[in-house]
Amino acid sequence: MAFQLLLAEFNQQLAEAGYADLRPIHGLTFQALGRRGATSSELAERLGVSKQAAGQIVDDLERRGYLRREPHPAGGRRKLVTPTDRAQEHLAVAGRVLHRLEAELADRMGARGEELTAMRGYLARLIREMAPEGPPPLRPVW
Repeated sequence: MAFQLLLAEFNQQLAEAGYADLRPIHGLTFQALGRRGATSSELAERLGVSKQAAGQIVDDLERRGYLRREPHPAGGRRKLVTPTDRAQEHLAVAGRVLHRLEAELADRMGARGEELTAMRGYLARLIREMAPEGPPPLRPVW
């Protein structure tokens, strides 16, 4: 429930910042591509979706100016999908929104710095317990 509430507020603030056309899967796509980009097949693997689903996401975001397809440096028929400046700007805004939400939440709860540090520590321990080999990549699982 806390995740859903935070995600709803995050989406609302991103919409108010001019990104009403994007959803969490889009931000995960930008993160999965990184600055260097990836092929659609690599993106599908990183997101844990089918190649067809990744292709649809890329087609949609390319039409809207968030991604571009370029010739792959290794040549051949493959294309390299890279985020545009617009996608990078979205990630920067999303990061600021997330940090601001965390600060607002701390203020509303009256949480002190050490309480937030402890909470982060507990969550990190939970991740280590559930995934001892290291956290898996972020994937859209909702």
